[in-house]
Amino acid sequence: MPDRNGTKHRVVVLGAGYAGAYVAGTLARRLAPSDAEITVVNAEPDFVQRLRLHQLAAGQEIEAPRLADVFAGTGIRLRLAQVTDIEPERRVVAVAGTDGGGEVGYDTLVYALGSHGADHGVPGVAEHAFDVAGRPSALRLRDRLDGLEARSEGGKVVVVGDGLTGIETAAEVAESRPGLSVTLIARGALATALSAGARDHLRRACDRFGITVLEHAGVESVEAKRVLCADGTALPSDATVWTAGFAVAPIAAGAGLEVTDGGRIVVDRTMRSVSHPNVYAVGDSAHTLGDNGLPLPMSCASAGYTGRQATAAIVARLTGGKVKQTGLEYVGNHISLGRRDGILQMVGHDAQAKPKYLGGRKAARIKAGILSMSLWTTSHPTFGLPTRRQRLTDTPESNDETATRPVGSGEAARG
Repeated sequence: MPDRNGTKHRVVVLGAGYAGAYVAGTLARRLAPSDAEITVVNAEPDFVQRLRLHQLAAGQEIEAPRLADVFAGTGIRLRLAQVTDIEPERRVVAVAGTDGGGEVGYDTLVYALGSHGADHGVPGVAEHAFDVAGRPSALRLRDRLDGLEARSEGGKVVVVGDGLTGIETAAEVAESRPGLSVTLIARGALATALSAGARDHLRRACDRFGITVLEHAGVESVEAKRVLCADGTALPSDATVWTAGFAVAPIAAGAGLEVTDGGRIVVDRTMRSVSHPNVYAVGDSAHTLGDNGLPLPMSCASAGYTGRQATAAIVARLTGGKVKQTGLEYVGNHISLGRRDGILQMVGHDAQAKPKYLGGRKAARIKAGILSMSLWTTSHPTFGLPTRRQRLTDTPESNDETATRPVGSGEAARG
């Protein structure tokens, strides 16, 4: 039923990435619109395929569905604005936008603001480096690469960081823009998270693309035309791409929610904040333990798992049902190496790479299929869900089948 004052229960979702769009769409299909009002706050008008931003930077056109179209017919309200603050005691979110900003009130808040590139305090990164963590920054990089290609002498591109994003970016740029010289910098040995066979496959791909790999190289600073390494090496660079880690916005910490040292919201097994019970966190913003007892990494897969668990918990608690555990798994990584090659690396229960891997065109097709499926499901947020919408109960809580235990505060490593 609606709240005692006769108004609808206000569910506000901050962020419309993979996790936020899924949660909003699922709640819209499962909760009775007569009892619940769902609002999504997002800074951009389009859905951003973050997993394909390295392709956008390399010069390819990537579909970006308008969120107004995505949520059309779902009953979801869309507020295009930037989240600037949260006041949990008043249950309001402060926003800034073209309409002058203001406040958005909530009864249940879903925090899905994701992450951005982390410069780790390295001098010059913010001023001189590009990243592919957001659509505007990926487009700026594409413009720079276009300019370099237009020059008769080409240009030098340096990608800092050999995680998944760095590997995919270096390979995509090298394949799409063969006239440019690409260097990939690894702080240690190249791609230590992969199995020996997968690392060999990656090295062969780098050789094929003409990518120079510089291992065991710490970056001290980034300048407009070069990258300075800890050993004194100065690498000429016309475009430095920084992919050496990700961080979250300080909004949750500033609001007084319990967070990790890195600012991720500490949640229980149902994705509910351990300090503020009417706040849930999903995707990169949440710090939770997976079914293997280890922190889930920042990834698209984690966004799906945490979003599914949060949705199940919210629906159950608002409708008087049982809160059940859904899977929180980390099974592996899919890495694209251009458009015709890739690596599928599965991991064990200890989150370490299994000896066997899948590489080549088949792995590339699997990765492309996963990305296409993710886009389709996001663009059709209420497809395939139960048509019977549940009424809300007078009390917002229910009997939990799972313990709401807090998790540790150690930072999860990006997979």
